[in-house]
Amino acid sequence: MPRRKLRVKAADSARINTELTELRTRLEIHTEWPQEVLAEAEEAAERPRLPEYDATDLPLFTVDPPGSRDLDQAMHLSHRAGGGYRVHYAIADVAAFVRPGGAIDAEARRRVETLYFPDHRVPLHPARLSEDAASLLPGEPRPALLWQLDLDTDGAVVLADLRRALVRSHRRLDYAAVERAVALGGADEQLALLATVGGLREERERARGGISLPVPEQEVEETLHGYVLGYRAPGPADGWNAQISLLTGMAAADLMLDAGVGLLRTLPAAPPGAYERLRRIAAALDVEWPQALPYPELIRSLDPDVPLNAAFLNACTGLLRGAGYHAFDESRGLPAPAEPAHAALAAPYAHCTAPLRRLGDRFAQEVCAAVAAGEDVPDWAREALPTVPALMASGDRRAGEVERACVDLVEAELLAGREGEDFSAVVIDVDEKRPASGTVQLRDPAVRARCDAAGAAPGAAADGTAGRLPLGRVIDVRLTTADPATRTVRFAAV
Repeated sequence: MPRRKLRVKAADSARINTELTELRTRLEIHTEWPQEVLAEAEEAAERPRLPEYDATDLPLFTVDPPGSRDLDQAMHLSHRAGGGYRVHYAIADVAAFVRPGGAIDAEARRRVETLYFPDHRVPLHPARLSEDAASLLPGEPRPALLWQLDLDTDGAVVLADLRRALVRSHRRLDYAAVERAVALGGADEQLALLATVGGLREERERARGGISLPVPEQEVEETLHGYVLGYRAPGPADGWNAQISLLTGMAAADLMLDAGVGLLRTLPAAPPGAYERLRRIAAALDVEWPQALPYPELIRSLDPDVPLNAAFLNACTGLLRGAGYHAFDESRGLPAPAEPAHAALAAPYAHCTAPLRRLGDRFAQEVCAAVAAGEDVPDWAREALPTVPALMASGDRRAGEVERACVDLVEAELLAGREGEDFSAVVIDVDEKRPASGTVQLRDPAVRARCDAAGAAPGAAADGTAGRLPLGRVIDVRLTTADPATRTVRFAAV
């Protein structure tokens, strides 16, 4: 499916903004800050805990979407003497600003993670911290957790070290700028090394059986003319940047597992039946999957722009369900997982690189910093660990609900009044028990919605008289419902 933004008739911003405000109220999303939180944030911004080690001369850079101000990570890459590479990865030290048991800490545990609405961002921490004093903005000295990750010539880790440091980002880049520089041959040494090291880490992911699904995601964007929908698939720079973050998360997981205390991001292996189902879907879609070809290699061979492949990749997302967090502290009788590997990465992994936007990362960071320094894990972090998985699970559910509700609303607003019109779509999912119902993905506008087969009532089971939706095929569909009030869009095959 398309990798570019699809411009369509824009939905009216004022009307949607009103709906979004009401949506936040219904979901009990708190957008205002208690005064005690703001006062504590102001005080913390003026007097953070500063580390002794000064690394501000290290020319770090950040890669983020344009306009971002909550910058969690900055990096520097270099060649190692004798061969290989050195990656310095700085992560905002949120704990330098958040007093355990204080007002900011309590509010962060209530919010859990930053929520993104098309018109408004609801941050985990007050903007005075998340977009200012704690953010790794260019030119500003900031307390950070500074990882040093030494790699051999094949990109394998030979040393991982961590210390608190004062750092300064020297420049801020976005993904498109990085890709342009590398593609046009004008990349400086840092960006060239990012592409090299990122590529090596992708090869190591391939070798250990890890996989990233290249499924284009829907985006809602506000323009001068209103809201539009588009599809976005990760580009090369997204992948390189992600590999540096994953590298750090895997080093953190290893550090915590060795110490017997920490917080892992986990994903159980899919049951054999899930792969058998995928093989049936591949056969139905004419996606060639030789018996001897491993699943990760198949995924890497598929072009998501091909409709049949897009439908298959959408089915593969089912293997990623069940991700969660596992806290462990073996000295206190809380065991590490028997199978600590994250199934999609084929390695143990920890979320630790986005503490400005995700609550659990602050606790993982504190464990890692203490273990690396040979110190005891702070009591406040150790005592909180058992409660973090449930908090993060609730936060993930809420973030998913917000994302889906926002997309549903914009889809319905874009299509309202167009009932009866026909569109071209790809059938990306079919209910195995009710094959007369499924999900279609329109090319223009960038909409995904439920669809009924020709002659089938909404949600009807296949009974021999109703048709079946042809998985992976391009079909014509007719819009039957577009209701912004209920955020409902539905089609029927023509």
